[in-house]
Amino acid sequence: MNAINRARYVTQADRLTAVRARDRVADGHFVYSVATTGVFCHPSCAARPARVENIGFHASPAEAEAAGFRACKRCRPDLSPKSEREAAMVAAACRRIEQSETPPALEELAAEAGVSVFHFHRLFRRVSGVTPKAYAAAERARRVQAGLVGTARVTETLYESGFNSAGRFYAHADSMLGMTPRSYRDGGAGEQIAYAIGNSDFGLVLVARAARGICAILLGDDADLMQAELHSRFPQAAISPNPMLAADLAQVIAHIEHPEPSFALPLDIRGTAFQRRVWEALREIPPGETRIYSQLAADLGMPAAVRAVASACAANPFAVVVPCHRIIAKDGGLAGYRWGISRKQALLARERGGKGE
Repeated sequence: MNAINRARYVTQADRLTAVRARDRVADGHFVYSVATTGVFCHPSCAARPARVENIGFHASPAEAEAAGFRACKRCRPDLSPKSEREAAMVAAACRRIEQSETPPALEELAAEAGVSVFHFHRLFRRVSGVTPKAYAAAERARRVQAGLVGTARVTETLYESGFNSAGRFYAHADSMLGMTPRSYRDGGAGEQIAYAIGNSDFGLVLVARAARGICAILLGDDADLMQAELHSRFPQAAISPNPMLAADLAQVIAHIEHPEPSFALPLDIRGTAFQRRVWEALREIPPGETRIYSQLAADLGMPAAVRAVASACAANPFAVVVPCHRIIAKDGGLAGYRWGISRKQALLARERGGKGE
């Protein structure tokens, strides 16, 4: 249990405020009882407000029961908080999707969860941030990507990923992979990627462009290491420096040194559905502002997915343009940054009106 949240509900006044506000965040930190009804409830219970003189507070359901109160049948404080039960329900559905050869029908998932189709669909989207259909599509894309690495035949992956025809597989391939299945299997073989490297106030900047747009923006201090990272991302692609990218490079450097909310150049974003949602949410954070991982997860409607959100931030291939540097630690510290803490500090200082380092 989060010690910081618990500290918010230490005093009687704080607890009463939470009860009056029906604060869901307070659920699990304490329960309250009502002398006139003999029941105890979660702070978020939707029951009619009781008079202050009839309300008592207890550290746990067990403590309330020991005092002679019975659990409210409406909010069920004798069970784990509703948010935890809902998260467990969605997690079970996710495991079911992941373990099925073909995506289960929405009606089937709802029946297994014991709720209506409408309620299940709305709940799944609120907790996970995507619809069941989108989650199943992302899982299928993950299987395709994993299956194509090292396999000899695209056809094997086609059927093992749950597609029942080649036509359906190739119709979805571009959105899943960002290239043809064969090119993905071969590590981008046959794909042409050009790059250019230039200097900025924050060190070297590498900009790479594929057919669909900018596919990587890297920061660093060693051009050889930056080129090696680009090759590791596209191990079989034809990668070469190209002076014709000078205009793109200048535009990216201008954005890095003087960030604006929007970025004009097209991006060739390759990632899972979840990663793309996180990266899009990062782009919504205005210059000069910061968030913590839990805030970003909550903004996405996935408060329990803090670690997954952090992993998606760490996998971001678009320095500054997808501003993962605007995510800080819960205590206000800078936490990690793949392109260096000092660079992150300088970027934030520049955005807040200070001098970059």
